[in-house]
Amino acid sequence: MKKQVAFCMSTLALALACSPASSQEVFKVGLLTTLSGPGAAIGAEIRDGFELGLNHSGGKLGGVDVALTVLDDQQKPMEGRQAVDRLVKRDKVDVITGMAFSNVLLPVMPTILNSDTVYISANTGPADYAGERCHPNFFSVSWQNEDIPAAMGKYVTDQAHKKVYLIAPHYPGGRESIEGFKRLFKGEIADEVYVKVGQMDYAAELAQMRASGADAVFFFLPGGMGVSFIKQLINSGLSTQLAVYTPGFSADQDTIAAIGESMKGMANAAQWSPDLDNPVNKRFVADFEKTYGRLPSMYASQGYDAALLLDGALKADPKAATDREALRKALRSAPFESVRGAFAFNNNQYPVQTYYMREVAPNDKGQMSNKIVSTVFEQFQDHFAPQCKMEKS
Repeated sequence: MKKQVAFCMSTLALALACSPASSQEVFKVGLLTTLSGPGAAIGAEIRDGFELGLNHSGGKLGGVDVALTVLDDQQKPMEGRQAVDRLVKRDKVDVITGMAFSNVLLPVMPTILNSDTVYISANTGPADYAGERCHPNFFSVSWQNEDIPAAMGKYVTDQAHKKVYLIAPHYPGGRESIEGFKRLFKGEIADEVYVKVGQMDYAAELAQMRASGADAVFFFLPGGMGVSFIKQLINSGLSTQLAVYTPGFSADQDTIAAIGESMKGMANAAQWSPDLDNPVNKRFVADFEKTYGRLPSMYASQGYDAALLLDGALKADPKAATDREALRKALRSAPFESVRGAFAFNNNQYPVQTYYMREVAPNDKGQMSNKIVSTVFEQFQDHFAPQCKMEKS
């Protein structure tokens, strides 16, 4: 069979058609993510990580030719709906991946799952599909939204902080992040503040923080929101008066690149770090920098793992390319080596994995990045998995 790989880079306003010679010759993947607006850096990382993984698998998945369509949801639910309709009804993709934000993912997920299309989350891991509503077509190669914040809650408790100010966007991912932190934090909450998605001015919140009596702040503000918040936090002088904690989402390479050395020492938690010492991760980090001219973020690592998971599943069972049940079964066995090392799904098809405390610091080349300073959890299982009635395969 003649090799055929189609990459379609588009927005909803101007979509480029992907036209493989025959739908029988290719495995169709729709990568829907945020490529414009304040969250664009996150979507670009997921896309670039996935495409690097595809490149590392020879431009195929499990030896099967691939048609990849990339669409921009603009971080808007309506744009996401239109994109999903195209991918499911017109393009008839086998798998969708890539959505960065839960406020886009949740409204479109019934359409994806009910069409018997498999979804592999390379970022947001909502509680909706982790517990009682877990679904055989929903896989998360990242985490459940509460997991990393929960690791932070335990760590902040261990640091003996008594009173913490919490701030996050008012959308499902933000609320779940705060819930995760509170689940394992044992001190007092000075205040719990939710801001509009996309907010860039935090003068009022910083004044409130200063007056709250908090000895620490925990924030989850993804993409451009986090960049603006950290800059204003530093300029206000509060970053020297309060201990500052965040999940890895808000202290990762995309944020570091925008802020620089003033982030040095910022503590954050994640399931991945560029200095993880395993062959897959070393290759990923080196080739990502060589290909894109920048260090990868955890978002990129998750996009990369999504591609490697698909490659492993289609290698494990050739029928998986054309048979949905075979694909689901192959994915559940997680037949690949992750950038995190060994990888396994729980019964709810969310990862069971180790969570680390990282710190922003210069790497061996003098580049500002993250390094692991301790392990918070080993083989952690999310809070909702016991509510899922699917059995481990």
